[in-house]
Amino acid sequence: MSRTLNRLCLAAGLVAALGVSAQASPRCWKDHKTFELKDDIVNWTMSAVPGSECLQGLRASFMQIFRIAILRAPKKGKLVIVGSGFQYVADSESHEADNFTLVVFGKNRHDDGESVLDVEVKPSLGTTVSELPRLQN
Repeated sequence: MSRTLNRLCLAAGLVAALGVSAQASPRCWKDHKTFELKDDIVNWTMSAVPGSECLQGLRASFMQIFRIAILRAPKKGKLVIVGSGFQYVADSESHEADNFTLVVFGKNRHDDGESVLDVEVKPSLGTTVSELPRLQN
């Protein structure tokens, strides 16, 4: 217990000493409709600046997610399944649109089913990862 507390205090001290403020990642999802796991097809849109990443969980409170499969991978960015969600990382060199398709298998309340999520990634104006300020020593 004291080892964990010591590590926590050390981490807090380092952050304070560096003068770094914690910031949430920018919102990358536009309003999107919830899928229903009833053989439905849902279109989602997200925006991403080059080099940015977006993590999206898929499970709603009344759902169980059994499996997520990549039906069509993105051509520009990188897509990774993470638990009951996914992470999309935009290509740091590309300012072009991208898209990918997922299939979600699970249970909605009492019924097993699946949904197809067709995700369009639109380029966004903003700061790229390479333009973010670097910490000074």
